[in-house]
Amino acid sequence: MTLLITVFAAVISTALWYVRAPESRMRLGTLSLMYWGASLMWLVDAVFEFIELRSDFFTPAPADMLNDAFLGLSAVALGLVVWIAIVLIKDPRNVLKGILVRK
Repeated sequence: MTLLITVFAAVISTALWYVRAPESRMRLGTLSLMYWGASLMWLVDAVFEFIELRSDFFTPAPADMLNDAFLGLSAVALGLVVWIAIVLIKDPRNVLKGILVRK
């Protein structure tokens, strides 16, 4: 479930980055790369878990699926928080600079 959630986030952020690529100042490429990195991490985890469990890998308990879903959503939320921090620090549209200069 974590792999599925992070892959969806990676695909959506990549599509947004691709549409906005020529004039992208909001660091959507960074967000996309963070999600693709998380997806790669969960893919490696799934491969090793499959090697360990074999056929039991395809019949997880509902509680395990719920925990994995929360973990996947938490990873996506953490990625968004880090991306927002990067955007605020870089301030690509000089919004914060304008606010701070006025005061």
